[in-house]
Amino acid sequence: MEIRIDGWECNLTFSSAHFLADYSKCSRLHGHTYAVHTIIEGDLVNGLVIDFRIIKDILKKIAEELDHKVIIPTEGKFAIRKNGDVEVSYMEKRYVFPREDCVFIPRYSSSAENLASYILEKVLEHMNADNIKGVKIGVDEGRGQGAWVQWEREQSA
Repeated sequence: MEIRIDGWECNLTFSSAHFLADYSKCSRLHGHTYAVHTIIEGDLVNGLVIDFRIIKDILKKIAEELDHKVIIPTEGKFAIRKNGDVEVSYMEKRYVFPREDCVFIPRYSSSAENLASYILEKVLEHMNADNIKGVKIGVDEGRGQGAWVQWEREQSA
């Protein structure tokens, strides 16, 4: 059995700025309004795979952490210095942001693919249901274009 949550319909959205190294226009500072979707597969327990409210609360908390922030990847090509402010440099570009306006993700870039992976990791940290067999997370960076990532519980032999 599976449940599905549409981020656009359930208002699981956030707006953030980012930039991607090595991608022409995308290497410029720009922003998106993102939506986070999920599909959760599992066995029924008391008639439910998981309470919609529980997973929506988890996704809402993650979205709020990213909302109205500049997303800074920490494992990519950017040189990052953190003092009172955050300075990010790449090739000839240099940006300085107030620290409280930034969120750091341990990924190579802030692409939709890497955001989906990051959000999946955060969801799995907060969800502990033995009946869950798989979780898919989708991140749209606008309606109609996004990336999906999937986790499946390992089967016991």
